[in-house]
Amino acid sequence: MAVDPLQALQAANRAVLPVASSAFGTLLIAGATGALGAELLRRLAGSHRHAHTRVLAKEPIRDGLRGVETYLSPGLPIAQWPPTSAHTAIVAFDPPRLYHDRERALWVPEPSGLPELARWLRACGVQTLAIVLPHDQGRLPEALKRGLASLDEQAVVACGFERVILVRSARKPANAKLANPFERLAAWMLSVVRFMVPSSEQPVRAAKVAELVDVALRIAPPGVHVAAPEMVWRASQGDMEAGARAWLRPEALPPLP
Repeated sequence: MAVDPLQALQAANRAVLPVASSAFGTLLIAGATGALGAELLRRLAGSHRHAHTRVLAKEPIRDGLRGVETYLSPGLPIAQWPPTSAHTAIVAFDPPRLYHDRERALWVPEPSGLPELARWLRACGVQTLAIVLPHDQGRLPEALKRGLASLDEQAVVACGFERVILVRSARKPANAKLANPFERLAAWMLSVVRFMVPSSEQPVRAAKVAELVDVALRIAPPGVHVAAPEMVWRASQGDMEAGARAWLRPEALPPLP
């Protein structure tokens, strides 16, 4: 069953655990939509490891969780947003689900606006930035899987964050609506390649991706850390913390079978 992020907030409000007074800083989530965003919000907002959690929204929302609040983004370019205060930020690119009306009230980042968003987050005091970047399975060039894949990502790193965590998770290609029968035939013939995609590049459940991000936020040392789709898949197959430690210490990572 899909998780509505606003329902997750309300459900977490009924938890008996109080917000720990020793919790670490404020967490800011941009893109708490879709299955992935909802899982990130559910897992991280409910962990109580952060003193406060802010979720970027474009419309007023009644907050349902103590210690969690919405930050209403003004109808202006990101560079003109007034700064808020946060120590850790997560940016996820998962579009709102049309059948979840409440998700339409949440702010959705665009990949082209990532550098501008990163600069704003840095101005807010963010030290750790985690970015989850879905890619169509089997279509990310090998040379870009473990490094910075674009000038935009290089611009993000250049902002001066203490830690940047890039998680490249595989996703299924979107289903295109093709009216022309010849286009449908061509799409069907090309779809055969999905059976040629290695298992290590298959999509991973949103809950597992969120768990990997959660663990990485806890144990990642300073620096830039990029998880290739194969690394995300490998970590999801067993002990997540062990998989994350292997990713963050490449010398301990055995070769893929």
